[in-house]
Amino acid sequence: MNEIIFELKDVHYSYLNRYPAMCGIDMTIQRGENIAVVGANGTGKSTLLYLLDGLLFPDKGKVMAFGQELSEQSLIEEQFSHSFRSKVGLVFQNADIQLFCPSVREDISFGPLQLGIDEDEIKKRITNISGLLDIQQLLDRSPHQLSIGEKRRVAIASVLAIEPDVLLLDEPTAGLDPLTVRHIVDILLEAKSRGNTIITATHDLHIVAEMADIVYVLGRDKKIFASGNASDILSDEELLRNNNLIHIHSHKHINVIHNHSHLHLEHELGIVSP
Repeated sequence: MNEIIFELKDVHYSYLNRYPAMCGIDMTIQRGENIAVVGANGTGKSTLLYLLDGLLFPDKGKVMAFGQELSEQSLIEEQFSHSFRSKVGLVFQNADIQLFCPSVREDISFGPLQLGIDEDEIKKRITNISGLLDIQQLLDRSPHQLSIGEKRRVAIASVLAIEPDVLLLDEPTAGLDPLTVRHIVDILLEAKSRGNTIITATHDLHIVAEMADIVYVLGRDKKIFASGNASDILSDEELLRNNNLIHIHSHKHINVIHNHSHLHLEHELGIVSP
């Protein structure tokens, strides 16, 4: 029997009680699923992750996590809070929000220390994760001296260090060069192979085809516009165009201008077709 990790029931959320970000979201996420939440800018993708991570709470409706309502009150309870924080990790789009310690090594160890993990075990995790993400040479540097790609890898490392069951990723490849994108996608595919539940918010369809099994499309009305398996969603050109997820490319032949929709899955990931 499949285990439900998250369940959202008619979830609404507005910033400052004035600016709607979620308007009636229903969603069920089961253990081991790999989900992509896609949509144009401003459709509520990041807000959804913040609700799943217990950083925000619904104005209306409920977010259930591991069979219990996720609320300010439940996260005050030490036992539930510790269990939840050890199971769920969020990688922010802006790594500067996540990295605040004097060194990379301290940033990676921060989460495990807060969860009471033994220091010898933390050292082992740092060694393993820094090797996996190829950041050994960065461990004693200040995070603020790093490139965007290096910061993103360190932010991912700081979450992997708590060994969560669930990974929440907010635009994990935004603004990165193709080689770094390839490296990060490979790390996430390895987590997927280990059975992690992965929920990725992105408007970058280049990574969705390879990573996600299920796709939710958020519309401009802050509701779920469509959902389904990744291949069906990605092959629906009209759906993607209507939600500003593919671009129109114009080119001229002699005196005639042609418009074509483009979804360059191979270019961004550095995949070469056989």
